[in-house]
Amino acid sequence: MIKTALLFAGQGAQVVGMGRDWARELPTARSWFDRANAALGYDLAALCFDGPEAELTRTENAQPGIFLVSWVALQLLRERVPGLSFQAAAGLSLGEFTALTAAGALGFEDGLNLVRQRGRFMQEACAATRGGMAAIIGLDETPTREVCAQAGVTLANLNCPGQLVISGPAEHIARACELARARGARRALPLPVAGAYHSPLMASAQPKLQAELERVTLRPPAVPVIANVTARPHDGPETLRARLVEQVTSPVRWEESMRYLIEQGFTRFLELGPGTALTGFMKRIAKTAQVYNVADMASLAATAAALGADGAR
Repeated sequence: MIKTALLFAGQGAQVVGMGRDWARELPTARSWFDRANAALGYDLAALCFDGPEAELTRTENAQPGIFLVSWVALQLLRERVPGLSFQAAAGLSLGEFTALTAAGALGFEDGLNLVRQRGRFMQEACAATRGGMAAIIGLDETPTREVCAQAGVTLANLNCPGQLVISGPAEHIARACELARARGARRALPLPVAGAYHSPLMASAQPKLQAELERVTLRPPAVPVIANVTARPHDGPETLRARLVEQVTSPVRWEESMRYLIEQGFTRFLELGPGTALTGFMKRIAKTAQVYNVADMASLAATAAALGADGAR
């Protein structure tokens, strides 16, 4: 049997127009967007479909928007491939919440509301601090960690070979980029983000998220869901809560998470939701892996056809 893992994107994947073609043409999609609007009490669907971009990009909107479009992608794929099964799930940063919802650990409304509140708490942390992030391309982990220590920033994302992201006080990010280039990085580019995600500057969001997590019911995932913090499957609900709180200030160990799944025999990966960043990462991590994505009508049709051809076993 082919072992399949679902992958869900994090913040930065949002784009104005995401989900719009599905909602126009597919009743199932429209019903999920309507359900999300009712749960949140505002028109998130309209933000996803029509923007404006500045409003959609706000953390408190981008996070539930990406969660919603990713969830709809999964439901549409299931509708087209009735035999679809998966044996694990993972998500980058906020995508971990989507993965947990897909695995049944969270209900849809609870997951949606959690990422909405998580985004709001992180937006507040951004406003209270002056943080930034930068992509470091072509420099290995060890010298990048040395750069971080020297510049007073932290390693935030370990995405794939040759692509790392650093995070910290904005005035330190520029210095870190200079140091990284001096150490041989091909590129060291500040990112257009609101703050220093996955760094200690997000600490003020943690107790607020903890309180929200205590209000929802968490169930054991039906399949293993890989935690960003440990790059290993979540345990029971209580440690799951703790890992999701830790995740706000901890590095996202994405490459290690994917290598763990590959070691467990996973060979097929389905990226669900806006963008293809995770597909790109996987091509750098394991060139022989089968990777498909569902982001719009065309990719939905192509992935459904590919999975249907082998029965999605």
